[in-house]
Amino acid sequence: MAEKGKPIDELDAKIISRLQFDGRTSNTDLAKALDVSEATIRARLKRLTDDDIIQIVAVSNPLKLGFEVTGDLNIRVDMKKMDNVISALNDFKELWYIVVTTGTSNINAEFVAKNLAELHDLVYNKLSRIDGIEQIETSVIMKYIKRRYDFGTPFS
Repeated sequence: MAEKGKPIDELDAKIISRLQFDGRTSNTDLAKALDVSEATIRARLKRLTDDDIIQIVAVSNPLKLGFEVTGDLNIRVDMKKMDNVISALNDFKELWYIVVTTGTSNINAEFVAKNLAELHDLVYNKLSRIDGIEQIETSVIMKYIKRRYDFGTPFS
């Protein structure tokens, strides 16, 4: 078994791959399929979630939920103020994905908004006032073509 804070092992990889295919798979079914005890599955899942290796969630399509606008924000930041910007961005529920990147922008964030007015408020009245943000480029998603989360692990 991989230790806390250590990379995953083959059993972890098999559990993750099966859950990527169907996140509703029960611990009992995982245990049977992988020929281990249910207690082993429970312990592995607890470690994988506690170590932030996996999340077990329902992945939804925001456009079908009623959000009219979703997309990406490419944010250029004064590097001396990066910690301040990251801390501030974490407070926005509209931003569900935030990463530090390379290239012309330093941060990429994905957003959901009920409508264009909410997006306008987010960009012009909230984000633009964060000390350290120099530029925000917005890309609106027009249509999802591929949204797959069953990419496996380095073991598979």
